[in-house]
Amino acid sequence: MAKFVVVALVVGLVLWLMFGRRGRRVPPAATPKRRGPEDMLTCAHCGVHLPRSEALVAGGRAYCSAAHRDAGPRVDG
Repeated sequence: MAKFVVVALVVGLVLWLMFGRRGRRVPPAATPKRRGPEDMLTCAHCGVHLPRSEALVAGGRAYCSAAHRDAGPRVDG
């Protein structure tokens, strides 16, 4: 009799794992919308190209980092 109870519990557990958890699944995260191409800017200090969303703009000029923004535009001389 004890074997029958153990077998029934194992079968019940397997069925629960296979079918009982389906309703509790978390819906997949929404896929992010693709954006179109982004404008590229040139750092006024070092000349590196970077997307507009990552640029720091000051005084009408784009910079790649706060250090280059603080240093100002490159002076060729």
